[in-house]
Amino acid sequence: MSNGLKRPFSIPLLYNPADMKHLLFSVLALICFLNAQSSLAQQTLPPKEHLLFQKLDATIQTEARNLDGILGVYLLDLTTNNSLALNADETFPTASTIKIAILAELFHQSQLGKLNLNEPYVLQSKDLVGGSGIASSLTPGTTKLTLRDVAALMISVSDNSMTNVIIDRVGMENVNALLDSLGLSHTRLRRKMMDIKAAAEGRENTSTPREISQLLEALYKGKVLNKQFTEDFFNLLSIHKESYLPRLLPEDLRIANKPGELEGVRNDCGIVFTGKRPYALCVMSTYVRHEREAGDAIARISFAAWRTFDRLNRSSDLGRVVSSHDSSLP
Repeated sequence: MSNGLKRPFSIPLLYNPADMKHLLFSVLALICFLNAQSSLAQQTLPPKEHLLFQKLDATIQTEARNLDGILGVYLLDLTTNNSLALNADETFPTASTIKIAILAELFHQSQLGKLNLNEPYVLQSKDLVGGSGIASSLTPGTTKLTLRDVAALMISVSDNSMTNVIIDRVGMENVNALLDSLGLSHTRLRRKMMDIKAAAEGRENTSTPREISQLLEALYKGKVLNKQFTEDFFNLLSIHKESYLPRLLPEDLRIANKPGELEGVRNDCGIVFTGKRPYALCVMSTYVRHEREAGDAIARISFAAWRTFDRLNRSSDLGRVVSSHDSSLP
């Protein structure tokens, strides 16, 4: 056999090191190629719905090709469990998107009775770090907040000082233990916010698009918190904030998300509550040359996803929209 590509899965009658080398190279190249592609999960879908997802998949791939950087996407239909994935198992820096996991552990400990969301916290000067936002304008020593207030600042304005207060209260190791219990081994909280020394030493907060989506799915389906705490969790995560997923979407659409930004990194992950077809979407990027372009790409992917799920939400199985206002009329 002179060329391993002619019979890639056959066994040579005589061992030829050169042939085996070519064969191994060909198989490895094929595996790498397939792993790099965007993939539509194998669940059976109605043919026309499958075509809609193929169009969405093509849009995502186009955005990834056009971005001067690396893009990872995981989209999960919370009704059918159908998913789209692009570099979804690659590890990315989370930036502030890790605050979803921190918030989850805060609510988890409150549910277990280890803390009370209404317990008071008095702002201290020693707690203030860069990127404090509102906290830096408050008066240390006299400003009193509840833990839930602190969490609201962590989510709504991504206040890093308030995030570190929550990390100290719940324990970094407990955040990671919760993630371990959900099988999310690539999602790690390794440092506090604005800990430049830790980041320089390689202790970065990380996750994958698939794992952040799976965390959101577990929370949405009540696998982490009971009904009351689940509702409160998503109420807090749904607070309006400057971010990429909602940018091109209707203002009255409920979106529970948390963006993240670092130099060369832009992320946004959340759940979009599109009627009877809610979905989780996580878009992460790194090695980005121009951060604004990455943010724009995330917004366009979010818009394309919403158009697909909004159409499915409002349509019959045959694709007709039945409403009091016929949108087909001029």
